[in-house]
Amino acid sequence: MEGKKDYQLTPAEVLHAFSTDAEGGLSRQEAEDRQNIHGLNELSEGERVSPITLLLNQFKDFMVLVLMGATLISGLLGEYLDAITIIAIIVINGILGFVQEFRAERSLRALKELSAYTAKVMRDGRVEQVPANHLVPGDIVLLESGDRVPADVRFLETNSLYIEESALTGESVPVNKHIQPLAEGDIPLGDQRNCGFMGTMITRGTARAVVVRTGMGTEMGKIADLIQNTDGMETPLQHRLEQLGKILIFVALGLTVMVVVAGIMHGQPMYGMFLAGVSLAVAAIPEGLPAIVTIALALGVQRMIKRKAIVRKLPSVETLGCASVICSDKTGTLTQNKMTVTHLWIDGELAEVTGEGYVPQGHVLKQGKKADIQQDQTLRRLLQIAALCNNAVLSEAAPDESKKKRNKNETEEPRWQVNGDPTEGALIVLAAKQGVTAGALSGLYKRVAEFPFDSERKRMSVLVEHQGGRLVYTKGAPDVLLSQCAYVLWEGKITPLTPALKQKVLAANEGMARSALRVLGLAYRDLKSHDRVSTEDDVENGLIFVGLTGMIDPPRREVKDAIATCRRAGIKTVMITGDHQTTAEAIAGQLGMIPRGGLTLNGQQLANMSDEQLDNKVDEIYVYARVSPEHKLRIVKSLQRKGHVVAMTGDGVNDAPAIKAADIGIAMGITGTDVSKEASSLVLNDDNFATIVAAIEEGRSIYENIRKFIRYLLASNVGEILTMFIAMMVGLPLPLVPIQILWVNLVTDGLPAMALGVDQAENDLMQHKPRSAKENIFARRLGWKIISRGALIGVCTLAAFWLVLRENPDDKAQLVLSQTVAFATLVMAQLIHVFDCRSSRSIFHRNPFQNVYLVISVISSVLLLLGVVYIEQLQPIFKTTPLDWKHWVLVLIFAGIPTFLMGIGSLLSPSARKNKGMKINTKPMFR
Repeated sequence: MEGKKDYQLTPAEVLHAFSTDAEGGLSRQEAEDRQNIHGLNELSEGERVSPITLLLNQFKDFMVLVLMGATLISGLLGEYLDAITIIAIIVINGILGFVQEFRAERSLRALKELSAYTAKVMRDGRVEQVPANHLVPGDIVLLESGDRVPADVRFLETNSLYIEESALTGESVPVNKHIQPLAEGDIPLGDQRNCGFMGTMITRGTARAVVVRTGMGTEMGKIADLIQNTDGMETPLQHRLEQLGKILIFVALGLTVMVVVAGIMHGQPMYGMFLAGVSLAVAAIPEGLPAIVTIALALGVQRMIKRKAIVRKLPSVETLGCASVICSDKTGTLTQNKMTVTHLWIDGELAEVTGEGYVPQGHVLKQGKKADIQQDQTLRRLLQIAALCNNAVLSEAAPDESKKKRNKNETEEPRWQVNGDPTEGALIVLAAKQGVTAGALSGLYKRVAEFPFDSERKRMSVLVEHQGGRLVYTKGAPDVLLSQCAYVLWEGKITPLTPALKQKVLAANEGMARSALRVLGLAYRDLKSHDRVSTEDDVENGLIFVGLTGMIDPPRREVKDAIATCRRAGIKTVMITGDHQTTAEAIAGQLGMIPRGGLTLNGQQLANMSDEQLDNKVDEIYVYARVSPEHKLRIVKSLQRKGHVVAMTGDGVNDAPAIKAADIGIAMGITGTDVSKEASSLVLNDDNFATIVAAIEEGRSIYENIRKFIRYLLASNVGEILTMFIAMMVGLPLPLVPIQILWVNLVTDGLPAMALGVDQAENDLMQHKPRSAKENIFARRLGWKIISRGALIGVCTLAAFWLVLRENPDDKAQLVLSQTVAFATLVMAQLIHVFDCRSSRSIFHRNPFQNVYLVISVISSVLLLLGVVYIEQLQPIFKTTPLDWKHWVLVLIFAGIPTFLMGIGSLLSPSARKNKGMKINTKPMFR
């Protein structure tokens, strides 16, 4: 037994290995001793970070520390409003970061809730109910339908045992369990049919089992360990903004020092230049940038909520915009997680069944025409068997009262649910689509006995009374069922089941199975009055074969189009599932996921590959089947090593480690477990893969809007710095006084920048390939645009200042007038430039009135400027004087020159002429 795994041992060998007795279990003393060795049967959360530490960590960022310094300087200058603004920005960002991290740390606590609270266990020869966390290896547990498996166990006895393991393995249907040892070496969890795993649910049958692993040693414990030791990825936006902040701070401080030194060298008073320099430094450092980014992300989140995507971590919204690979779970994500009969084989031909999910609406189509069950006796009999040889219940779910209160004017679509085995649920929905239900048949058919399904017989039968007679209805595995049949119902007539007909049925079964359909055969028998019905053998012989049903968890209707949209946007979609390879490939084929030359891989093949081998192949693989949680994590990390920005979707516990490790984790809102949701950055409220496409579009739009206001803010700051720098270099007086610089920073920079954060996306946004995660924030000529526009704004502002000043350079009143003109020119140049920032090309490429918020913010800024210039009480504070119409003409001409010149240059540039009328390149980036 040495070196063998639990599933390779016989029940007797397992009992011997754990020194326990199948009937009596452990003694209380032995259980206590083992608990001292193995500890409690619970998942540890690792070292917790206190909420206070989490909160303080938010204020260690370099940019935050510099902003605190700016707050101190503003306070010393007496600019208390500016200081209060900066403090508010720091506090808001700190609270948001704290909330995000605190919620993320709850993922393990959600995982712990999957553990059973109590367990039925044998102790000292008696059955006892004990807390599940007191179980130890060697305990004998008793399990029945509805129980949650309390630890990892090896089954000793099973009776028609089926366990729902989709949250752990990803397999879409309950797994039939047995006690026979398995000979293979390493096999996936989903194929370990003689073992049960902590947190999975028993859907049918009973069992006796021995506990083999507890706590962190269980498969659920391994997932908990993966979550603990998987670091969340820093988003590209966070990384770029941190880099940008450091660069801007050092550049701004360097230029400011040069301005101060140059001013002093040209005879300006030291105190005045110090104040001007500090004001310029405060204005040059975009302390409003974090706030505007947060606002842009928050508003983007609100738009995404309307599109059924709930964001848990703000910065992750932007990450979607550069996602190059979406790794998607199959069950419940690409598919409906509703086993559905899609095909029938009756009367020697394949028929299609229409309708979606559990909604009892649809038709049976034979050769494209709707079948009539009143005329088609074979179909009518098949539907009767499906409805009566069945223990599942189809019911309409109660309406969501809270949703009805929120949306009084909306009529909620009826929601249907199946209680019971998913396979039986598919059959009962099939029958209900044609109006054949147990309720409708109850007046004619009375069920009097049942012979339950078991793994040896592979079939189930019910005995019903009908019009004084008795019928047996049977369903089961087609090959097994055929061996019990003597006849076949063919075009409404009972015909002997000849070898030729039997071969036709088997060929049809194989064809449906190759299409990844789960196939069941249905048969019946009309009993005579003297026939015995006491055992299965009495009734399950001489059956009349009726037909085959083929069922599958079908793809969501909208997913195929969503995947095609992703391909046009240069995004690869990969399926990662615990389900069988045949099923996975069939679904992928229906969705158009696998291009010519694309590969599929199963868990065993993946386990035999080194990380280097996987990295070499990962770009060619589109489907991973029969994989474990560790495999999913390996796949995500391999893609990241290849430079991809990875979005990982899923709904089960088994998806949580990979969701957390991905650049952006996406969980299902309806079918998703709490564990997957807590580990995720984004939750799909409708469990719809197509919603991911909408989220990607929002992510791209938000990132472009962030680039827009970075372009606006920095070009404005460059203009302010160059205005002062050039003036000091050529020996001119200060063109702007400190209070004017701070006013521009607080008012003109703030409102329009926020309005850019909600700007509409350009039309071709989803026709471009994803940007690289390593792309610099200044890429795609943004840096050139900032410097060139900023330089023109600075030169034009200084030119307007000099033209007014030269009329009487020595007059103090003339200096104030010149400074007011420079102030107004700078403000108006920035407000005109903000419309240029809306397009990646020029101001002439977009309707300037499309963004209503931007228009309002510009008008507000102009009114505030007029107030500062013309309100008598404000003039001494801001060192301004009223301007006449000639001065305003000068202001508007010089303010408009930068945007006008750059717009004309953009229209006349060779690249603009070359791209005119050119189609976007939509060739996929993946084969």
